[in-house]
Amino acid sequence: MAYELKLLTGNANRPLAEEIAQYLHVPMADAEVSRVLGRRGLSCQVDENVRGADVFVIQPTSPPVNDSLMELLIMVDAMKRASARRITAVLPYYGYARQDRKVQSRVPISARLVADLLEAAGIHRVLALDLHAGQIQGFFSVPVDHLFAGPVVMIDYLRKKDLRDPGHRRARRGRRGARARDRQAIRRRAGHHRQAARGTSARRSPCTSSATSRVATRWSSTTSSTPPAP
Repeated sequence: MAYELKLLTGNANRPLAEEIAQYLHVPMADAEVSRVLGRRGLSCQVDENVRGADVFVIQPTSPPVNDSLMELLIMVDAMKRASARRITAVLPYYGYARQDRKVQSRVPISARLVADLLEAAGIHRVLALDLHAGQIQGFFSVPVDHLFAGPVVMIDYLRKKDLRDPGHRRARRGRRGARARDRQAIRRRAGHHRQAARGTSARRSPCTSSATSRVATRWSSTTSSTPPAP
């Protein structure tokens, strides 16, 4: 059987999945995840054959985390029941990743629970991006490919997007104003210190001159009263 690659996605970040498909020159599979039963549940419908295919389900479990995670689990289960040869969960964002250990008594390790749910749904491999902690890979018994976005993917991607924060100029002006205010405050404090130093020296000078004159008077009187040597 010839190798066949299928890309699926839910509703978490469809534009990202479409860009990945465009880059790979692979069309997105005809699949839809929708609400049923008066928005009380989710349903997945795949309208093409995926039997024997290598399926990549692109679904970040980003907020709303529970809805995104449930969509991923439903899509994986649908692919398993449609006899896909291999199912890879592509997770640009891993929800509950920060709950990767017990920090106190009677709390869950939710990152491990998510891994167990994905394996129970039927994944064969995980492709994750920038996990919160590397030990999350150990929560899976299936292979995990842990990629780092910074040096490889995201820098060039964001540079091409030419993203600009609308509040960047205001923040920069605010930082400049804060630095100017700091400099003014430093100058004021330095001026106060100089004025205090001048006032102290002015107050000390009369005492110093009078003490000097008294010492000179004593020395002269002592010298005049001493009888000449024979």
